Amino acid sequence: QVQLVESGGGLVQAGGSLRLSCAASGRTFSDYAMGWFRQDPGKEREFVAEISGAGLSKYYADSVKGRFTISRDSAKNTIYLQMNSLKPEDSAVYYCNARRGIGPQYEYRYWGQGTQVTVSS
Repeated sequence: QVQLVESGGGLVQAGGSLRLSCAASGRTFSDYAMGWFRQDPGKEREFVAEISGAGLSKYYADSVKGRFTISRDSAKNTIYLQMNSLKPEDSAVYYCNARRGIGPQYEYRYWGQGTQVTVSS
């Protein structure tokens, strides 16, 4: 079992920045690829970014490339999502997740409770 706790959401003006954190516990941190999805009310949950267990591979949705950066700190069992140049369309609940590897054969098995990000225009 992996427990995930997100933090760092809030209200920010367009063009501003926020950094989300997701603290993991329960299993060996480096065994899991971890990432972020987001969901706006009335819309499907969408992929934002993912980082491999060793931190060597990173993937981003086209909509956030060049603006968001995912990273992980093994000493703190925590991943981060640095979000710059925020746009109103980035507003959503952001969810942290963990899975045993990257690829369609690996289920997004563990999820955090979500943290709200609101970007005002």
